[in-house]
Amino acid sequence: MDIQLLVDGLLTTLTPMNLLLVFVGMLVGVFFGSLPGISSSMGIVLMLPFTYYMGILPSIMLLVALYAGSSYGGSITAILFNTPGTPESVATTFDGYPMTKNGKAGRALSLAISASAFGGIFSVLIMLFLAPPLSTVALNIQSAEYFALTVLGLTVISSIGTKSPIKAITSGLIGILIAMIGMDPIVGANRFTFGNIELMNGLEMIPIMIGAFALAEVLNQVTDKHKDLNMSNKVSLETIKIVELIRHKWVLLKSAVIGTVIGILPGTGGSIASIVSYGEAMRTSKHKENFGQGEEEGVVAPEAANNAAAGGAMIPTLVLGIPGSPTTAIILAALALQGLQPGPQLMTEQPLMLYCIFFSMLIASVTVFIGGRLGVKAFAAILKFPYSMLGTLIVLLSMVGSYAVGNSMFNVWVMLVFGILGYFMKKYHFSPASLVLGLVLGPMMEENFRRNLLVTEGDYLSFITKPISGIILLIAVLAMLYPIIAKTLKNKKSMGGSGGGL
Repeated sequence: MDIQLLVDGLLTTLTPMNLLLVFVGMLVGVFFGSLPGISSSMGIVLMLPFTYYMGILPSIMLLVALYAGSSYGGSITAILFNTPGTPESVATTFDGYPMTKNGKAGRALSLAISASAFGGIFSVLIMLFLAPPLSTVALNIQSAEYFALTVLGLTVISSIGTKSPIKAITSGLIGILIAMIGMDPIVGANRFTFGNIELMNGLEMIPIMIGAFALAEVLNQVTDKHKDLNMSNKVSLETIKIVELIRHKWVLLKSAVIGTVIGILPGTGGSIASIVSYGEAMRTSKHKENFGQGEEEGVVAPEAANNAAAGGAMIPTLVLGIPGSPTTAIILAALALQGLQPGPQLMTEQPLMLYCIFFSMLIASVTVFIGGRLGVKAFAAILKFPYSMLGTLIVLLSMVGSYAVGNSMFNVWVMLVFGILGYFMKKYHFSPASLVLGLVLGPMMEENFRRNLLVTEGDYLSFITKPISGIILLIAVLAMLYPIIAKTLKNKKSMGGSGGGL
């Protein structure tokens, strides 16, 4: 690493105009990320016209700061309204919204901001020092490893959203079946479309997610006569101190590592990173029973992971020219519009540009931490409105967000159908969260499972014999068996103690 280039990149990024662009990009990203259905991808697309007449460096700094800000923005509505602003923030709803209902909205938002900043800063530091070797490793990850990763993510399904593992698994299987609607990814045949043209491309995840979480929660709040619909008495504003955050240091570090590694893998993204890190945090926690009820680690883990994944996804995008996520694919197009060709030559021909991009994301992450902490009270104060107003606003945003995905009324109907389905799932103690996780992970699991079998000519053992996939699958099996083993050992210990007392 050339120290002089590193210093020049930092000084270039710290010029007043560039700092202003980073700050504006971060704020715009938070805004787009917090609106259901208006993701970071759409935010970058909408901002592209404003960059046409800007210089190469200012325009790219604006876009990457927007990307970093949107990674946090989705947690705002996830925590306050049980409405994930982006797919990456689905896992944040599991404990973020229960914290709001427990009167800890301000604390949940503060934890999300702190974890987001940590994850973003961690991944940028990894980019600065380890980008080339990590990109090389990412190229060696094949279908078997991707499949194993989704299996690991699916192990969390039985533990979230309901006290009945059977109902949670059933919900997850329904999600996987829904993900199979549309065109077969390998042979191109239509599946479960019933002759409907709208179903040929499958069902969009965002309308389903909005309906199953946001609309279902509004219906649940309105129809339950025993609930106090005015949530203003549940707002408790707190500021997280550094000392308090240190209590979660291992969860933060572990989730940031998971997020960065998964983010580097092309085609994965923050949604899978947040799910895997949430499951890992729950499995290793001493308070497993508190997850889903408002456990702080359940907010820290997914937020650190999905923000770290945003930084990790930039590594293959810039160093190899391979987009690590849908959003980085658009950033890749923006670079091409500016006359830049990401890839190995970018590091040799324009290393200063690369360092400036890295520092832009670093400053955006720090800005999220500082600016977000100041804005926590403003975000939590929204809950002081009567729920009659909040519920109406949530339904309106849900409809607009669903329509914005493809500008299609069909997606609005999908959102309404899954809102009603999600309401009844909650009422009868099934798990909408497991359904959405099955929907997120199902396509990636199926496609990579079948692709690996095609490549290996039907060799099922190849999933186990490949070292990385074998290790990940072993961890997944142990994760599934651990609760049974722990319960058996606990029962034996209690029986031994009882026998000793006779």
